[in-house]
Amino acid sequence: MIARFIKDTLGVTIGVILTAIGLDAFLVPAKIAAGGLSGVATILYHLFNLPVGLMMLLMNAPLFIWSFLRLGSRYTVNSIYGTVALSLFIDLLAPYIPLLTEDLLLACLYGGVLMGIGLGMVFRFNGTTGGTELLAAIIRTYMGVNIGQLLFIIDGVVVIWAGFVFRSAELAMYALIAIFLTAWIIDLVIEGFSSDKAFIIITRRADTISQAIIKDLDRSATAWKAQGMYSGTEQEVLISVVGRSQVTRLKDIVKREDPLAFVILANVHEVLGEGFKELETQS
Repeated sequence: MIARFIKDTLGVTIGVILTAIGLDAFLVPAKIAAGGLSGVATILYHLFNLPVGLMMLLMNAPLFIWSFLRLGSRYTVNSIYGTVALSLFIDLLAPYIPLLTEDLLLACLYGGVLMGIGLGMVFRFNGTTGGTELLAAIIRTYMGVNIGQLLFIIDGVVVIWAGFVFRSAELAMYALIAIFLTAWIIDLVIEGFSSDKAFIIITRRADTISQAIIKDLDRSATAWKAQGMYSGTEQEVLISVVGRSQVTRLKDIVKREDPLAFVILANVHEVLGEGFKELETQS
């Protein structure tokens, strides 16, 4: 329990530091308000020279109270550390981080990537940073709508507002790129960067193909019975996960053993279990 707590706290801390660097080094100086409370704080910083971290913390404070009343103490407490730590690191690191680029595209790309990695780590280690995610969760208790849709609407409003404030449609478009890039990187961090491939093989020769997989590739396979609805014939479905370097060899095995097999090849974000990454357990 203690080891898990220390691991999660360390992971969340590294995540918020990376997020803070992404904001301080790239997005805030470039006036790229990439949605959420950080976007609002970026606008306030350039309008009134107000500290970004402090503004984020002040805007989150009423959300914490509202969250406590609507969602309960457990959800709220889990959000506090990441939110406070992010706000502190943004303002503490800002004076020491130099302006690395004046190119808007570079600022958008590097800022979005750093924020994506940072927030992905925060979420992966069971933390949150409050903000619009917390607001969307609260609003959902009243309206019952999809959180993802709410976040998209909120981020869109912030981006449009920034475009009017800074009188630049270009900055708004860069902000949208940063938002989508951040979301994509978050998913990669949470789901994993695995390059493994999943084969779904519909065949009449499941036994010979599976034995070849075990013998030639040192992998395994799982089979279950199926019936083709068009032909009405009974077949078997094999599923096997292999490394990227083994894809061509498995294709050759299927072609050799059953040229009429139907094969589906899919990317796999993360594989847990024997022969792959160890399945972590909560303790």
